[in-house]
Amino acid sequence: MSGCEYCDNKSEKGRKNSADKNAATIALLGQPNSGKSTLFNALTGLHQHVGNWPGKTVEQKTGTFTHNGKSYTIADLPGSYSMSANSDEEVITRDFITSDEADIVCILADSSQLERSLFMLADYAGINVPCFLVLNMADVARQQGKQINPQTIEAKLGVPVMLFSAPDTKSYDTFYETLECALRDKPYLNVSTLENEYKNISGYNEIVEILSENDRHGYTPMWLAIKAMEKDKVVLDSLKNTLSLDRFNRVESLSNQSGGAIATGSAKFAWIDGILNGAVNKADVKKSIGKLDRIFTHKFWGKPAVVLTVLIGLIASFIPAMPLMAAGMGIGALKGPVLTGLTAIHCPTFLSSIICDVIIQSMGFVVQMLGFVFGVTLVFGLLEEVGIMARISFVFDNTMGKLGLQGKSVMPFLVSFGCTMGGAAGARVIDNWGQKVLTIALAWAVPCGATWAIVPMLSTTFFGAWAPLLIAVILMIMVLHIWITGKIFSRGLVKAEDRYGMIMELPPYHKPKWGSLMRYVFGRTKDTFFRVTKVILIVCFVFWLISYSGGDAQESFLAKLGMLIEPVTKFFGMPWQLFIAFIASSIGKEGAVGVLSALYSGSGSVIAATSGAAVAANINELLLANIAKPEALAFIIAVTFNMPCIVALAATYQEIHSVKWTALISIYYTITALLLAFAAYHIGLLIW
Repeated sequence: MSGCEYCDNKSEKGRKNSADKNAATIALLGQPNSGKSTLFNALTGLHQHVGNWPGKTVEQKTGTFTHNGKSYTIADLPGSYSMSANSDEEVITRDFITSDEADIVCILADSSQLERSLFMLADYAGINVPCFLVLNMADVARQQGKQINPQTIEAKLGVPVMLFSAPDTKSYDTFYETLECALRDKPYLNVSTLENEYKNISGYNEIVEILSENDRHGYTPMWLAIKAMEKDKVVLDSLKNTLSLDRFNRVESLSNQSGGAIATGSAKFAWIDGILNGAVNKADVKKSIGKLDRIFTHKFWGKPAVVLTVLIGLIASFIPAMPLMAAGMGIGALKGPVLTGLTAIHCPTFLSSIICDVIIQSMGFVVQMLGFVFGVTLVFGLLEEVGIMARISFVFDNTMGKLGLQGKSVMPFLVSFGCTMGGAAGARVIDNWGQKVLTIALAWAVPCGATWAIVPMLSTTFFGAWAPLLIAVILMIMVLHIWITGKIFSRGLVKAEDRYGMIMELPPYHKPKWGSLMRYVFGRTKDTFFRVTKVILIVCFVFWLISYSGGDAQESFLAKLGMLIEPVTKFFGMPWQLFIAFIASSIGKEGAVGVLSALYSGSGSVIAATSGAAVAANINELLLANIAKPEALAFIIAVTFNMPCIVALAATYQEIHSVKWTALISIYYTITALLLAFAAYHIGLLIW
């Protein structure tokens, strides 16, 4: 007997007559948190491409892998809860499946919550594409005391069914056998018992009879009839274009009398109960709420406990991040010796500047930030693995819903207090693309650790004992900024029906699979490095080009441009020096003070100063002598709410895969920072 029971029950004759096809395409279908991404990453490793579906701002993940000399293409379809047209993700999913691009559909279900997770299978029933069913998270189901017999389910469905644990590498031999078997035999889901359930719905039989004369590729009349009853807009529009007016009106009339999604949903769950009857045995395990859940779900202590958990995770992220961050600092420290060596061999000044101020400085910055991304991905990936992230989502779901988000979005917000790049990377746990973009857009309003490194110093320099009041004002502006930005961006990103997460029940805690977790962490870190580095090198080179002066910062093109537009920049409360430092803060917040030092002292390179290293010893005296208090207030506010940094910009693009939305977010924050500076400056003029 092989690992695939379905194959073992097939005749040798059937096997020999089956076609063997190379480069087969597999579509991964399942609800959010069913383990699709874990399976996809384990199969493809780094052989994957992430972008957007043509014409849609919905994430597209495809990859390749090889097994036994055969090549496979795999598409990780957008996570959704059904096959209805409630979102772009769901429309894309079913269009891809019926487009003949997929040779087989691998449907994943959560073994620990089969009654809920098999709803996707019930909604898939009636689509004429071969499939097989993977009951993932089998280890979690065992911990719950559940014994699942996949052969019983298989006999009822007529397609291969296997127990599986995506993080467990030992499970993959059986997966490969099941996949090869399904590709060979092309099994179709047995829907006869489900159709019997549907026949009890008023009007169903007549709708099917009408639709039987209307062939639609990939869809059976049964599936179309159910979607018509559920008021699926895409299906109804299609039927309206293909049926005669009388027939379409009859279908609409019958659908209105059928009971709609409530009636069809009841039939689907009745079918699921029949499938699981005799296939799942539940041990008498006493259910109780654990100590952690008593805290996390507490009416008063729940949210503080979750915030504390995320903050501890943020702090803990620095531990695994330290080696890479130290390596980044080491790379940055090479600037001095390399510059000395290049000067000794009479290397042209501009070439030395490119090597030291662009390449070495940028790479040092990238590696430092990469260390934090590695730490955040590891720590919060671990929280996701053991089940704590689900508690975070649960506790903050309603609160985040007011911003058009789901509970998971609170984590990127809190992580952004340390590093916006880490916040952007943390948003990858959000299933809905629009909510992911909105989360990152709002997280940009959270001042990062680099901002908090310079704002207190500048505030104390100019306002002395009143500095804490300014910090409090900044935090109030942050909250207002998030609220207003949410109102502006949510309209184009999150539909009304997607405003709240769909948390059905909390999954049980379970031990992490360290091998799978580390493969994911190293894979994402490596991918981040290559994607982010290209963007940062290009932007830093352009900034170097316009700021290069050969030694005198005030002789650069950037400085001369600043002088030229100073009448405009003063409108926002910033003389040209402050405005150049404001622009430099979009490269790195810590560099703003270094740029001011270079410009007011008249020595040094602007691009070199963005590292924050080149600061004059008498910087406080220089700032107080050249900057008035209203200008200082405008500058502090502008820098705080400007684009976080070039690394955050690159990380945002990496996560959302949209030039349009990345550009919109960065332009929006630049404009709002200037508007806030304008308001702060004129308020300052009234005070001082």
